[in-house]
Amino acid sequence: MALTLYNTLTRRIEPFAPLAPPRVTLYTCGPTVWNYAHIGNFRTFLFEDLLRRHLERSGYEVFHVMNLTDVDDRTIKAAAEQGKRLAEHTEPYAVAFFKDRDYLRIKPAHVYPRATTSIPAMVKLIEILLAKGVAYRGEDGSIYFAIDKFPTYGRLSQLDRRELKVGARVASDEYGKDDPRDFALWKKAGPLDEQVGAAWDAPFGRGRPGWHIECSAMALHEVGTRFGVETLDIHCGGVDHIFPHHEDEIGQSEAATGQPYARYWLHAAFLNVKGTKMSKRFGNILTVLDLQEQGVDAGAFRHLAFSTHYRQELAFTDEALAAAAEGARRLGEFGARIAVAAPVAGSPRLEHLADDFLKEFTVALDDDLNAPQALARTHQFVRDANRALDRNEVPGVGVQKAWGAVRAILDCDTPPRIDVVAADQFTVREEPAGEDGPPADREAAMAWAKNWAGRRLQAREHRDFAEADRIRKLLQDHGFEIRDRKDGTVEVVRR
Repeated sequence: MALTLYNTLTRRIEPFAPLAPPRVTLYTCGPTVWNYAHIGNFRTFLFEDLLRRHLERSGYEVFHVMNLTDVDDRTIKAAAEQGKRLAEHTEPYAVAFFKDRDYLRIKPAHVYPRATTSIPAMVKLIEILLAKGVAYRGEDGSIYFAIDKFPTYGRLSQLDRRELKVGARVASDEYGKDDPRDFALWKKAGPLDEQVGAAWDAPFGRGRPGWHIECSAMALHEVGTRFGVETLDIHCGGVDHIFPHHEDEIGQSEAATGQPYARYWLHAAFLNVKGTKMSKRFGNILTVLDLQEQGVDAGAFRHLAFSTHYRQELAFTDEALAAAAEGARRLGEFGARIAVAAPVAGSPRLEHLADDFLKEFTVALDDDLNAPQALARTHQFVRDANRALDRNEVPGVGVQKAWGAVRAILDCDTPPRIDVVAADQFTVREEPAGEDGPPADREAAMAWAKNWAGRRLQAREHRDFAEADRIRKLLQDHGFEIRDRKDGTVEVVRR
């Protein structure tokens, strides 16, 4: 089965075929660094990470561009409110984004063009549009795109062109759904722009770019200078980008080049909290730093994100996150269990299980990135393989290959934290260990668990097996597992 993807442009699932295989040009709309990106944003970034990883494992050579929007209405307003220059305000949020990206194990894009360093490409694109008569100067001194000069405007969002308000203009970077009007390509500089350093000289007047022209200019510049093309293979973003942002990108790009701007358009649905889209506007945001401070492992959040198809809304709840954390833990323990497998042929039955799994795993992802199906099949494989390992069957190259595919694409396991301690190395404190649970600090929590493990060993030495079992359950209830090893050591495993 070949890779198929749902193309928003055609509203169909289509076989994927890049312009110049094996190369794939991928453009993904990055964060607007006026504030911290929230986990709703990262739901989209994780879907894009899944897409890229699967493309690369399928043999494609992906060139990935992700922009950073560091000048627009919101960044300028936020910088002015803080009494800062634009770059001074946006840079900490850009740094935070990269830290969050790395924490969530998202592969870095090959280039991260920033709007403020791409002004020449935007000016050049606007000059082309003016020369072709599809852009004009408004009474306010700004440059606008004339949507009535681009007959196919609206086909991505499926707007009814009979309802277009031709001739009306909107200067805001964002405007209401189903309210298409001529949009600003270049905004005449105002006092606020000058105050924060968001104004540049251009042949058509001093000002700064509108949001939509930024992505077109950066995308076309990156693939044009490297590969001499004017068409992207894939353009991605959230569903909220379909209109107006991506619709406007298509209009200005194709009007300038005369070529299709992107062949496949992929969009991720929202992450919802209590049925409401996560948004700073609704005040229900949660950042990646919040997850870290709550002790949420990256594997758990990746597991949660991939448990729902990217085109379906993802419900974020404490229960869903807890279930994802447990799933990620099980995967991590399996990975640790087979890490010592010899690179030889293993037991025929186990190798056959791995071979069948790998085929079904790939088929699921080839079907419009059906991560939930791939994830469910992964857990079934882990259950079957664990039973085989319990029967002392030997894992070999087939199992390693299958697990390598899971790690390479989903990367949503949480490797167990294992401390292996000899029985006589436990130091049992005289004071009570605290049966209500471990301290919040991770190191102190492990010390708490080791203390109880030592008490359990004492109980076993005194043949008080009921107490030993009680302590084992106490540790299990608080996320720890005790494993007695044949060599006389004990594993204290943080789940």
